[in-house]
Amino acid sequence: MNPSNPLESVFYISIPENFVASDEAFKIDTKIQLPVQKKPDEAPGSFNPSEITTEQILAGILTVLAYDKKNEHLDYYRSIIKKVKPNIKKELCEAAILKTKNEDFDLAEEIFLALNGLDPEDPAIILNLALFLDQRADSYRNSGLNDDADAYDNDAGEYYANAMNAEPPLPDAFFNAGFYYMKQHKYREAKDAFETYLALTCDVKDEELGENGIYKKERAQEILDNIKNQNMDDEAFRAAYDFISKGQEEKGLEEIRRFLQNNPKVWNAWFMLGWGLRRLERYSDAKMAFLEALKCGGDANSDTYNELSLCYVQEKDFDAAKDALFKAMAIEPESTKIISNLGYLALAQGNKEEARKYFTTVLEYDSNDRIAAAELMKLEQE
Repeated sequence: MNPSNPLESVFYISIPENFVASDEAFKIDTKIQLPVQKKPDEAPGSFNPSEITTEQILAGILTVLAYDKKNEHLDYYRSIIKKVKPNIKKELCEAAILKTKNEDFDLAEEIFLALNGLDPEDPAIILNLALFLDQRADSYRNSGLNDDADAYDNDAGEYYANAMNAEPPLPDAFFNAGFYYMKQHKYREAKDAFETYLALTCDVKDEELGENGIYKKERAQEILDNIKNQNMDDEAFRAAYDFISKGQEEKGLEEIRRFLQNNPKVWNAWFMLGWGLRRLERYSDAKMAFLEALKCGGDANSDTYNELSLCYVQEKDFDAAKDALFKAMAIEPESTKIISNLGYLALAQGNKEEARKYFTTVLEYDSNDRIAAAELMKLEQE
């Protein structure tokens, strides 16, 4: 996702026989070169071997573990860093979680990848990396960067699959993967994941599960009941989503209409119908589908109101569009996607000052939102 190559910041050196990496004088194999992280302010040609620090070597090793998965000396590098920093996994995990909470996604991703390179078989690390990539995909999608979001979603899916293949099984991998599949509208896979989670935890006593574990079991069962009651694992439903997401809207609409014939009260199906119609710029028909979705239970989902607002804008019914977006914000008040759409609505109404306020708010929530930054730059240039 990041176009630059982090390995370009690493160079390799041969270590003299008397090099000491720690107070314990850990033995270095001088036949294998060590990766060294360049100093941020190091000018080309200014390298001085005598000034290399242990921290630079450890940072270089972590970079290689994160981004050079085919390096033939990975096991050796792992042995060095585990010897010099025995608590490195705990330290890195805490740092990655903190960076994620602060939305410093680039650094968080680098740390998670280093953790995975440090111990590729640790299922907890694999699951945490999947969760991080999943969250980053959501952040990109909220910013309107759908291609980046899709890329991170694909990576998250691979790590979820690896976490679910762990032995012994990791129940939380299935629980979290279930929500990932729900987001992807892959309800059959979600059903399988939640059923597996419940099977893995069915014999665990409530005292062992704790309050959070009990909530997870109840939530998983609630979602399973919803999938079953609304028949969302139906093949036509799945096919409709696949067709529409791949740009074959007409085929997708045919499938979702077939599904609705037997399941007329499923709000997700009406939403998908509206989504496909909106992508075909059939805004009036899409509006009617989204309104039907609201009647069937979609009024608890911010995306339903957000999509409806886009149809109202095309019909130049700006008051209705604003009302829909405010209802979406009431459900998800910090969604940068919704706030950005309020900015675009203000622009459509010719209210540049109001638009500027909305796009500024987006950047307060996400300073890396390129779309909001671009719109503010346009406004400044006018």
